[in-house]
Amino acid sequence: MSHHLDTPLARQSGQLFIDDLYVFGGDGCTVLMMDVNSNITEPNVTPGFHAEARYEFRVHFDGADTEELTYRVAFDPAGSDGRQAYEVWELSGTEARGEDGTGVRVAAGHTGDPIDGGNVRVFAGRINDPFYIDLDELFVINAAVKDGTKVDLSKWRSGKPKNTFGGTQVYTIVIEISHDHPRLRPGAEIGVWCTTKLATDAGGWRQVNRFGLPMMWPIFWPDDTDFSNPANERHPSQDFNQDGKYIAEKIAAVVSANGGNSADPDGYGQLVARRIFPEVMPYTVGTPASFGFTGINGRTLADNAPEVMFSLVLDSATSSGLDPSVAASMRQDTFPWVVPAS
Repeated sequence: MSHHLDTPLARQSGQLFIDDLYVFGGDGCTVLMMDVNSNITEPNVTPGFHAEARYEFRVHFDGADTEELTYRVAFDPAGSDGRQAYEVWELSGTEARGEDGTGVRVAAGHTGDPIDGGNVRVFAGRINDPFYIDLDELFVINAAVKDGTKVDLSKWRSGKPKNTFGGTQVYTIVIEISHDHPRLRPGAEIGVWCTTKLATDAGGWRQVNRFGLPMMWPIFWPDDTDFSNPANERHPSQDFNQDGKYIAEKIAAVVSANGGNSADPDGYGQLVARRIFPEVMPYTVGTPASFGFTGINGRTLADNAPEVMFSLVLDSATSSGLDPSVAASMRQDTFPWVVPAS
């Protein structure tokens, strides 16, 4: 549930804070992509990936509460050239849900180099951020959702929308898995989330951050700049019981204040809460991905996710004023799908 925005913890520990998750299909493969450590927070953030952390993609099948496939990535400290050695492990079944399993190593290499592991291809390194949004619009919507008041975008509309993230960089982990994989075959219904975990002094692992759907924290917890809400520490299966009522009430209040399309704001709020919880990214393997108005089926690098989330929360079409062309130079049509930063 993390985000790019400037918070005290993000400035101190950007390596552990997830900026985005993308899930989409390639040529005979499924692509999982996690971005962390944006330099939108400040230009001198600690570079690279945390050497005492785990970066994990967790995959649920057929709407199950628990995951049955996990890809775990661990990095060594940076060498004299700034690059980091790393390994990728695949865990399945009950091992995929816990912390003790070792799984099977499927790839190893160094940041900045594409890696071919046979059934997987991997890239990890610093890239130009493909995410796009005008934060001035977000701040207006934030305030309305927080207070259950009218969204006044008149001042924002009087100017020219801008991509606040233009020219920024993030660190990415891209894992491309062949359709030959026994579980990720075309037609498989999956739900994906990602997480960062930090080693504890007691020898275990503490979940620091997680991400399933975009814009959750900026929309619903914008003032929680120290990430004190326990949402980041829990498993998605606990989402609705823990925060379903809160999310439903926030949405109902802002829809009521803005005259959304629904004649029943309370019912609409409950419907959306059920739709976004548990907070995992749904995707049908082998189908075109789209994070769009007609539904969520993965998320591509081009999708205007903020616009979709704003419209979903407000129950009314809400334009961001931006289209995928503003970040077209930040993505590729083939592996590694992203553009490494120079």
